[in-house]
Amino acid sequence: MKTALVIGSTGLIGSHLLNLLLESSQYDKVVTFVKRDTGITHPKLRQHIIDFDKPETYKELVFGDDFFCTIGTTIKNAGSQQAFRKVDFEYPKQFARFALLNKVKHYLIISSLGADAKSGNFYLKTKGEIQDLLKDCNFESVSVLQPSLLLGDRTEFRFGEKVGGFFMKMLPFLFFGNLKKYKPIESTTVAKALLKIAQNNNKGFKIYESDLIQEIGE
Repeated sequence: MKTALVIGSTGLIGSHLLNLLLESSQYDKVVTFVKRDTGITHPKLRQHIIDFDKPETYKELVFGDDFFCTIGTTIKNAGSQQAFRKVDFEYPKQFARFALLNKVKHYLIISSLGADAKSGNFYLKTKGEIQDLLKDCNFESVSVLQPSLLLGDRTEFRFGEKVGGFFMKMLPFLFFGNLKKYKPIESTTVAKALLKIAQNNNKGFKIYESDLIQEIGE
C-alpha cells in the first residue's frame, strides 16, 4: 500500500483526483496540503493546513510514495506575473525539494500543452521551466501531463475557456492527425490518467501530451 501526497486538491483536476485516490485500493493514506480547511473527511485522508510561503513549517510533512502536483492559476487570477510564477513554479519547486529529501519516488505534475522554457508566452515559459527543473531532479520517476483546453466546472469563471470549449466541442472534426492533441479534454479524464500513470513503474522523465492522456484516462 502507498501514500499519496497532493497539492492543488481543491482545483478542477485536483478535486477529481482526490476522490479517485480516496477510493483507490492502491493507497492507504492520502495527504493533502491546503490553505484552509476543506471540510472533507475520510478515514484515509490527512489534511495539512499550511502557509505555502513558510516552507520550513511543512518540510517534515512531505513523506510518501507518489506526489501529485495539480496546483495552478492564471496571471489574471493571480494578479501579476510574479504572483502567477509563485504558484506555478515556486510552490512546485519547493515541494519537489522536500519530496527529494524525504525520498518520494514519483513526482507527477499537471503542465500545459505547448509548455516550453524558451517560449515567448510567459504562461507557457513558466510551465516549461518547472518541467526542466523536474527533469534535472533525481526522482525515480517524473511524469508531466500536458492537457489541452480543460473542460469541467471550475470554482472560478474563465470566460476564454468557456467560449473556447464550446466552439471546440462543436467542431470535433477538426481534431485529427497532428491536431488530435489539441482537442479539449475533460478534467475527469486527466485525473483518471494521473492515477493510472502513478501505478506504472516507468522510470525516468516522461511527458504525456493531451491525446495520450485522453487514451490513458478513458
